[in-house]
Amino acid sequence: MPKPPAPDADLPLNPPPGPGPLFVAFAKAGLMGFGGAQVWVRRALVEERRWMTERDYAEVLGLGQVLPGPNVGNAAVMIGRRFAGLPGSFAATGGLYLFPLIVLMSLVLLWQEFADIPEVAAFMHGLACAAAGMVIGNGLRMTGRLKPPPELIAIGLASTAAAAWLRVPLPVIVLVLGPISIAAVVWRGRRGAGRRL
Repeated sequence: MPKPPAPDADLPLNPPPGPGPLFVAFAKAGLMGFGGAQVWVRRALVEERRWMTERDYAEVLGLGQVLPGPNVGNAAVMIGRRFAGLPGSFAATGGLYLFPLIVLMSLVLLWQEFADIPEVAAFMHGLACAAAGMVIGNGLRMTGRLKPPPELIAIGLASTAAAAWLRVPLPVIVLVLGPISIAAVVWRGRRGAGRRL
């Protein structure tokens, strides 16, 4: 499958999709998304179909990360609603979860039969490593295209360190670093406005 061209901020976005195309896009992402469908949702919405900009997707995904529930599931609800109202929310969320649920239930039945085979355990470990690499690669790709200012990069690194190495619970990270990041954005906006005057 040829790789789609990198999204270009100067190109116009395609018209908003209805529930049917949303279902198909999210179903494909859900089936491809071993270990994290957000990589595939981003590719489908930003690169392939050009329904959203990189910044729009990052903002929706960011909001989805601070709400209870799966990040990409929250994003599916919000994106579906944005494009096609309540039917769009159901279509995007249903597409995201329906087929992976069928695959998962089938794999659970197989896992019960073959879990003791060392090669199967090694295969599952390899899948987990590949999924982690895809999530890290997606994060780096989004960061490179969004070009966040240094203070937001520092906040992102601090939140990563707090979660990954210090094992700080997510609500604490959000409560501490959320206001700091908001203040940094406001400060940068005011500083930029002052320069334009």
